[in-house]
Amino acid sequence: MQNNSRRKFIQSAAVLTTGFMANGFTSKAFYVNEFTSKRPPLANRHFTSVAVNKFIDTLKPQIKDQELAWLFENCYPNTLDTTVDFEIINNKPDTYVITGDIDAMWLRDSTAQITPYLPFAKTDEPLALLVEGVINRQVHSILLDPYANAFYKDVNKESEWKSDLTVMKPGIHERKWEIDSLCYPIKLSYEFWKTTNRTAVFDKEWLKAVGLMLKTFKEQQRKEGNGPYNFQRNTFWATDGVPLSGYGYPVKPVGLICSVFRPSDDATIFPFLIPSNCFAVVSLRQAAEILTSVYKNNILAMECLSLANEVDAAIKKYGIINHATFGKIYAFEVNGFGSFNLMDDANVPSLLSLPYLKYVSPEDEVYKNTRRFVLSDTNPFFFKGTAGEGIGGPHAGIDMIWPLSIIMRGLTTNSKTEIAHCLKLLKHSHAGTGFMHEAFHKNDASNFTRKWFAWANTLFGELIQHVSIEHPELLKNNY
Repeated sequence: MQNNSRRKFIQSAAVLTTGFMANGFTSKAFYVNEFTSKRPPLANRHFTSVAVNKFIDTLKPQIKDQELAWLFENCYPNTLDTTVDFEIINNKPDTYVITGDIDAMWLRDSTAQITPYLPFAKTDEPLALLVEGVINRQVHSILLDPYANAFYKDVNKESEWKSDLTVMKPGIHERKWEIDSLCYPIKLSYEFWKTTNRTAVFDKEWLKAVGLMLKTFKEQQRKEGNGPYNFQRNTFWATDGVPLSGYGYPVKPVGLICSVFRPSDDATIFPFLIPSNCFAVVSLRQAAEILTSVYKNNILAMECLSLANEVDAAIKKYGIINHATFGKIYAFEVNGFGSFNLMDDANVPSLLSLPYLKYVSPEDEVYKNTRRFVLSDTNPFFFKGTAGEGIGGPHAGIDMIWPLSIIMRGLTTNSKTEIAHCLKLLKHSHAGTGFMHEAFHKNDASNFTRKWFAWANTLFGELIQHVSIEHPELLKNNY
């Protein structure tokens, strides 16, 4: 993604605290003289939720570490404050959600940005309507093109990527096929339904979108050729290009689903991307539950369950390998012929995030082995330096740590020691800006990408929210 930003923050440095040095990190830390809120003035906020603001006002005083409390206040409401555009269109809520410094709505990011607010949608009617609007907009986008990953609010707008060698339509920002683009809207719909018991979004259009998701997943199992999708781009950036006429390297049809791109928007090496296939299993089962309970459509529900079971069996057969050091672990990518790629990427779905996505328990033995692998220097994209440690990926380059990975590490462990470690790392990664970033250099937090990245901001807020429920005693510490 581009690194443009509409904001400019003042950075200031101070000496690193003794507690942080004790963890082996010796880089400078960044502070401001006063922890003044970085939220826009009330009149300039895109959307105001009474329930969310009340939660912030209630939780912030419970956070002993003043800087951590300040980060929470800035980051948690960032999606609502700066990225949502809500209106009623054709008597239906419609919410367009940009990812931050790019004026486009990713199906992935929009779900991840809105999810932390779901607990309040049951009592906050305007917030519930906002979420319904996101789901409606996602459905509209899927029906426009199930292979696209990012869209514009204006359906007539032409993309800067309109010259890509794929079937680009107006209204589409980018057409990178990523399995998770179809999973995230199901996740949001399912969790919203379970939280609020509201069913207004489950109309004929939503049903069509699920049918199209199922069709697209089956096409990308590639049992009958490569399917209708391919992608090429005239670029010097290798991870934006797809080899072999835009279809990617060959796979053996074994039941897994091809994902030509990762959730980082980088091209896969082997198209069977295991964490995304795991996500598909969860999403198909969630869709089946909605189809059975709300629509009484047992036929389509059984199709979803059948595909979920097929993919799950293929993951267990082809997606788990025996590692000489760590034992049985999940591969990141495979091709069905026996080749595999061992790594993890910061973007979600990732191998690290599998419990967060509800595919496995954090105590699952294969997951625990995989976790030890991805958080070690055996993972080529795990970086550790004087400014921190965490997982990155090709998208931002070597030695660039993504706060997303540190946040996800905290969300997928029951270890209070590890969660505290993650909070410390995150507190010292913002370089005085008061916000999370896309990535920062392992030896210099002031060398970062994307000042305005709402997914990372809101997910950080979700981590604090999670800690306040599961381990509130951790908020009584200084980091």
